[in-house]
Amino acid sequence: MFILVILVLGGVAIFFMVKLGKKAAVKARDTATRLSAHVNSMGTGEAAEVERLRLDLRREVGLTRQGIEQAQRQGWGLGELPEVFAELARQADIQDTQLGMYAAQRRTSPYVDHVTLERLREHQAKLTAICARIRADLMSAQMHHATTGIDELGTRTDLELEARRRTADPLDEIDELYRRAMQDKHDPPVT
Repeated sequence: MFILVILVLGGVAIFFMVKLGKKAAVKARDTATRLSAHVNSMGTGEAAEVERLRLDLRREVGLTRQGIEQAQRQGWGLGELPEVFAELARQADIQDTQLGMYAAQRRTSPYVDHVTLERLREHQAKLTAICARIRADLMSAQMHHATTGIDELGTRTDLELEARRRTADPLDEIDELYRRAMQDKHDPPVT
């Protein structure tokens, strides 16, 4: 019985180690791909330019993803924007793959279709412009939420400060009026 438990635990441990190894291999492959894109973008020529386009597109999509996720965490009403962004991210992945293939072909062969490069540039520009528009809208919404929050905070502060003010005691006011009246009786007006 003890041996059976040890075998089951060993099997479970091996299963999780294999799953962890697969995830680590995928992460390593992604990291190697990104690193090679960074290295390749540092060169000159069309292949390096295409790699820079890829990096720019990835950065824009990443920044937009962060903005959407932050807005969702804060509970903003985004409507269909997350679904639109998901489609945008899929299109950006397709564009990234196409840019990567073009860059690889350009590095290995001087004979590449330049019309394709121009279309890839146009598509990349459109996708990055859409990302920028989404982020601008999110920033506008954030400013609206911040303004509303600041206005509410100002109102609450005014109310709290008013509540903390010492209110005049009516008896003190009566005493002050009586004191002045008595003083006026003793001090005749100067003519």
